[in-house]
Amino acid sequence: MKKFSAYRIFDENGKSQGRFVELSLDDLDPGEVVIRVHYSSVNYKDALAATGAGKVIRRFPCVGGVDAAGVVESSADARFKAGDEVLVTGYGMGVEHDGGYAEYVRVPADWVVSLPQGLTLFDAMALGTAGFTAALSIHRLEQNELSPENGKVIVTGATGGVASLAIEMLAQRGYHVVAMTGKESEHDYLKSLGASEILSRKDVPMGTRPLERAQWAGALDAVGGETLAWLTRTMQQNGAIASFGNAGGIELHTTVMPFILRGVRLIGIDSAATPMPLRRLIWQRLATDLRPQQLGKVVHTVPFAELPRVFPSMLQGRAHGRTVVAISAA
Repeated sequence: MKKFSAYRIFDENGKSQGRFVELSLDDLDPGEVVIRVHYSSVNYKDALAATGAGKVIRRFPCVGGVDAAGVVESSADARFKAGDEVLVTGYGMGVEHDGGYAEYVRVPADWVVSLPQGLTLFDAMALGTAGFTAALSIHRLEQNELSPENGKVIVTGATGGVASLAIEMLAQRGYHVVAMTGKESEHDYLKSLGASEILSRKDVPMGTRPLERAQWAGALDAVGGETLAWLTRTMQQNGAIASFGNAGGIELHTTVMPFILRGVRLIGIDSAATPMPLRRLIWQRLATDLRPQQLGKVVHTVPFAELPRVFPSMLQGRAHGRTVVAISAA
């Protein structure tokens, strides 16, 4: 039986450890659709899973990679046929079901999205879970009445993959975007994406009062912890926050005052479990009105063999933008 390369994560003495192995299709988790993977990507969750820095793997061993884009090799489901270009993000990929860091992936048909017209397989992974999360956050905020005329929108953790893409998407839609970062060297990069203002994290007084000066109509938060608490205290009347990350901590210490006196809305963004009808809609928006026009500025590509070197820089905060992994591009 044909063998192929995969980056599989094992439990070794209580610690997650990833390495390249040779597998066959029989070694993969079950599913109706077999996809030859052309590209995957690296998300913060992938780095946590591969290194054991976060307890995100739910089953060992498991092929890593929460994203995959490629061509259907075979399908037992009538919705897909050999040769179809498709993508898969989220669900249990890379944490409890063998994921996209392999030349082949086999998944349930209900997880598969047909590649939208206007995107290439490379584009799909340049966006990946990060782009999907950014677009879903904007979609949810706009469902909660956010619009450019309401005021400024702040994006925290601004150089990260989700935030970088969100900045450009928001700017394209006419929002006044304020990028908050701890990386002084990246200000020009963030402005090139469309940020109107840059806030240096170290220069921001977080304050201690239940309500601080109202500043933001909307917020996209990758940080959590103290930063998210500060956001709740500094939102304008009826402002909305999309929370999708915890790089700054998982605890949230705030009061009910922003919610009952200013009508602040805190919206959790769970991209992995997004229902398929909404998932398809977000991918259509990523191919049309939310497609970043400067995607090349936030993306770099690594060969599959060099995947492990990406994880440490991401965990240490030295990476910015998006990393696409070329698996078996053809």
